[in-house]
Amino acid sequence: MAEEHKRRKRYSGKYPKHFDEKYKELHPEQYGDIIEHRIKKGATPAGMHISIMVDECLKHLEIMPGDQGLDCTLGYGGHTRHMLEKLEGKGHLYGLDVDAIEIEKTKARLKNLGYGEDIFTALHTNFRNIDQVAKEYGKFDFVLADLGVSSMQIDNPERGFSYKANGPLDLRLDPTRGMPASAYLQTLSRWEIAHILVENSDEPYASEIAKTIDSYQKSGMTIDTTSLLYKIIDKSVPHDGDTKGRKDLINKTAARVFQAIRIEVNQEFEVLYEFMEKLPTVLKPGGRAVILTFHSGEDRIVKKSFKEMKNLGIYSDVARNVIRPTSEECHRNPRAKSTKLRWAIKSYKE
Repeated sequence: MAEEHKRRKRYSGKYPKHFDEKYKELHPEQYGDIIEHRIKKGATPAGMHISIMVDECLKHLEIMPGDQGLDCTLGYGGHTRHMLEKLEGKGHLYGLDVDAIEIEKTKARLKNLGYGEDIFTALHTNFRNIDQVAKEYGKFDFVLADLGVSSMQIDNPERGFSYKANGPLDLRLDPTRGMPASAYLQTLSRWEIAHILVENSDEPYASEIAKTIDSYQKSGMTIDTTSLLYKIIDKSVPHDGDTKGRKDLINKTAARVFQAIRIEVNQEFEVLYEFMEKLPTVLKPGGRAVILTFHSGEDRIVKKSFKEMKNLGIYSDVARNVIRPTSEECHRNPRAKSTKLRWAIKSYKE
């Protein structure tokens, strides 16, 4: 029996506005011209992630055919594809991702490009477990960690990562484990919420926002959608009379608040501390590591760890200064603006 044909979702107006209506962007293999047009305009097509600082990563990873490498944050597979090209069919690359949904899509995407199990292995695990990965598969010549959240996670309203579209307030990188943000907030006191907002995002309106969240929850309400949290943020931030700049202020505040809660829900700082401690133990002597960070909290952890381990002789060399994307890349991909790259080389002295 022939499979029933399903019509694509219709939308009002000339252009699709909602994530699930952008069927051309969600099928890049069929609509390459549309994808290229969106990227040239400085936009990230729906469901995609544009890799940042690829050339700089490859320069410091110094990948050679026959190397064994580890991509700790597989994501859309952009960096992965370029690293696989450098291997020239020799050696092996392992890709880790905590996201049970996206890892299967990326695995299929790379397989369609010709990268089968002989050269690439995808593993559904958190990169805090790199010691277990190395124990099973051996140490690595190069390691890349591209921290933060991928565009396809942010853009999909069903994942609840962004204030820009209404969806469930989830914020979990792995939606199959742990508590969504809506449930996690209910376990926190007003003071704990304020502390998280300050600690994770340096939020200037932390106390006001925490007070409103606490008030809502004490009244029996569950903050279970991104739109409701955005409404609470808007209600909490004092009016200064500048109506014109109000929306921009609220959006920037919302971005910080969503980031702070996401970091806490996924224990991102704890995971990064653990990863940095284990990183040199999975590198071969002379092995190279590159880490991309996207906010000051992440960068401080990476910088401090590299410096301390360089002083102990664990790393033979580390980046003396942070490396940033070019102005051209920032223009092409606005999400690159906050990116910082740091690298380290494992000492030959075990």
